[in-house]
Amino acid sequence: SSAITTTLRIPSVRLTDSDPSVIRSFSYTNTTIILTVPNSYIPAFAANRSLALRWLYGHVLPFYPRSKITLISLGNDVSDSQPDVSPFLLPAARNLRLALHDLGIYKISVSTTFSFLNIITTAFPPSNAEFQQPAGELIVKPWLQFLDDTNSSFLVNIYPYNMYRLNYEIPIGFALFQEHPFNFRDDVVTGVRYRNLFDMMVDAVISAMAVAGHENLPVIVAETGWPSSGGNVNEADANEVYAEMYLRGLVAHLNSGLGTPLRKEGVAETYIYELVDKDVKPQGTRNWGVLYQNMTKKYNIE
Repeated sequence: SSAITTTLRIPSVRLTDSDPSVIRSFSYTNTTIILTVPNSYIPAFAANRSLALRWLYGHVLPFYPRSKITLISLGNDVSDSQPDVSPFLLPAARNLRLALHDLGIYKISVSTTFSFLNIITTAFPPSNAEFQQPAGELIVKPWLQFLDDTNSSFLVNIYPYNMYRLNYEIPIGFALFQEHPFNFRDDVVTGVRYRNLFDMMVDAVISAMAVAGHENLPVIVAETGWPSSGGNVNEADANEVYAEMYLRGLVAHLNSGLGTPLRKEGVAETYIYELVDKDVKPQGTRNWGVLYQNMTKKYNIE
């Protein structure tokens, strides 16, 4: 993994399974790393700090700081995939942070990763967005306070592809960063004009955070991408041409430094899902990799 990311000049990676051998492979590289704790571990971490400490002994202590771990995400899309685990997020995060401090580690942040469609009410217009209830009041708002108190970041998965599939009246070019006179949407409340769907979704997150009283938290897009092949026959928009347009447009937009209408400095970081097509996939799964299984490039993206 580290050899590929070095060759492709990838500055940061997010590891979804936090395999110790992969973490070790990034030793003495300049690649920064986000680790992920499995959702199923969260209740145990909440109940017992020593279990969080044990996980750190296996995944952080042997490799840090030679491997540049910057953040640990407690789970991914917990609120939807395992809602019964959500109440344990905050106590687990506090215990994980204390366990890091027990080891004398103060520069690794703790967060969790949410999915846009499962926590935000709307992106049309972004200024009307709020966190979905009841999770917004019960889970997200206290979580935002924790992030503020600990100088951490809000991580969210943003997939314009999924939003486009839910709203076919959205022009495909608007989802793919294509410059076109008609590729825009106006926020009728603020009068702001949006030129791509990604910015609308980011600003919907910013608006929801503002409603919850935490509008200035850094936002990290933990996953985004466009599938090069679909899970079934009616996913004609999942193809390599569109995937390359999306990824090239995304990278150019992020490199432009324009940010979004509601956040001029833009998102703190954006992670493309995913580096390599999965080897064995269940029937009906999409391909998201930037590389084919044989490690050759699918796209020409700088």
